[in-house]
Amino acid sequence: MLHPSAALFEGEAAPASLPVCDHYAGSEKLMRKSLALQQELGPVFDITLDCEDGAAVGAEEAHARLAAGLINSDENSYGRVGVRAHDTGHAAFRQDVDILVSTAGAHMAFLVLPKVRGADEVREAIDLVNATAKAAGIARRIPVHVLIETHSALREAHDIAALPQVECLSFGLMDFVSAHHGAIPASAMGPDQFSHPLIARAMLEIAAACHAHGKVPSHNVTTNISDPSVAGDDARHARLEFGYTRKWSIHPSQIKPIVAAFAPASEEIAEAGDILAAAQHAGWGPIRHADKLHDRASYRYYWSVLRRAHATGAAMPDGLRTRFFGQPVLQAVPQ
Repeated sequence: MLHPSAALFEGEAAPASLPVCDHYAGSEKLMRKSLALQQELGPVFDITLDCEDGAAVGAEEAHARLAAGLINSDENSYGRVGVRAHDTGHAAFRQDVDILVSTAGAHMAFLVLPKVRGADEVREAIDLVNATAKAAGIARRIPVHVLIETHSALREAHDIAALPQVECLSFGLMDFVSAHHGAIPASAMGPDQFSHPLIARAMLEIAAACHAHGKVPSHNVTTNISDPSVAGDDARHARLEFGYTRKWSIHPSQIKPIVAAFAPASEEIAEAGDILAAAQHAGWGPIRHADKLHDRASYRYYWSVLRRAHATGAAMPDGLRTRFFGQPVLQAVPQ
């Protein structure tokens, strides 16, 4: 029987799928703590080791080597550790690429490019990454994630998302607000972000660009780290109202609420499983389920529900997970 990934995307690439939480860590202590938590919870969140804001001035080389060493270490159990380099205009950018790609490119989950100004800049950065990888004997194409936090990058979001090696676009909320030089209130960096027209427009443009090209839109930081539920609420807003399928975490306490916010409800999982099992049995032709007609269009939707359930470690019948993912049950993240 054909698997959904083969049956439902014939002639086109299936959309990218990533863990729903992207956790940023800058210092060595926080990096190691994040790796330990990932080993405990499983690959339900990615880790981004931060060379841009994490490195002290003058210590950029040492910080990049630290990140590369951790990516190559046994602590990176699941291969889901990426790194954010300095921006392409920074003096340390080429050094970051040289160290990170040549020494850890074989195991790096992704490379994040911050503060880009447009698609041409991303293309040039990708060319440098690929040339560095080739010189080091690394055959794989390292996925690239791009931070959209400038006016010009937002204007070219669709062109950036269309680049084959780009896997994810993230919204850099705080830098984007600052780029308006006081025209957007500080509250839009927090609770008002979903209602302020300029911020809502930016978030929608990024999400639309990603979905048009099968890439992952990642929601920005939640600066409130005293109440982890705020990050969960933001994730829920971003998912339900703006089409985001991933979100940043900047504190370990935010990870579980974010993952829980993206997890489908048990009723959704059961419905998706029933529909896809019946569709698979019918050779992916139209079926009738609960007095409703379903075909390949709705199958794609329900397949996204199951993929999200699997990615978040949500409870799923053993037979269903084995049937569609061929893997044992992940540890469910406590709600």
